[in-house]
Amino acid sequence: MPLSPTNEPAPVPEPTDRPRTPIPRGAAARDRLLRAALDLLADEGVGGFTMEAVAARAGASKATVYRRWSARAELLAEAMERISQTDPTPETGELRSDLGTLLIGMHTLLSTQPFPRLLSAFIDAAERDPALATLHVELSERRREPLRQVLQRARQRAEIPHSADIELAIDLLTGPTFLRRLILHRQSSTAEVYTIVDYVLAALRHAPPVNSDNTDNTDNST
Repeated sequence: MPLSPTNEPAPVPEPTDRPRTPIPRGAAARDRLLRAALDLLADEGVGGFTMEAVAARAGASKATVYRRWSARAELLAEAMERISQTDPTPETGELRSDLGTLLIGMHTLLSTQPFPRLLSAFIDAAERDPALATLHVELSERRREPLRQVLQRARQRAEIPHSADIELAIDLLTGPTFLRRLILHRQSSTAEVYTIVDYVLAALRHAPPVNSDNTDNTDNST
């Protein structure tokens, strides 16, 4: 070991990369790399999200990452798909309860890190990459689907008029949650969530007739 001018051993430099450990094969390997990708995106944002950085975060080689994803966008897309899984659609037979359950679940997700940081980073990336923008729309539609199903069933039970605009209702239900959490950085109480539900239901039950161009055709009931 080299000596310093004071005849003491020179300090050993700290390693700059995480030590590599063997990456398991198959699904376990993919899972480990995706977890590393999500951690990196939450910590560094899109600017620091590179294939090399994901490999370093996972303690793997770049070749290990590139064997599974050929480009950064592919890896980012799969990582976001993983964290955007939707909850089962409630079916209590009571519209207010079902909507409240879904909105509380959405609020909980938006309030639990790292999801808010991941979502913010992904929205930023989607503004710059058309392929990611398309994926963002697909993931958003997937999260809207349980609300759509609940409202369509309520329309079949005649809890809301057939003329009710379901897509607009979903916008009105989810908009305040995203505004309060991501823009105003406020938490919503359970009582506030149900107040939103009550206001939207009151509007739906007095929905004006719509013309054929605006009619929601996703419900096949007559």
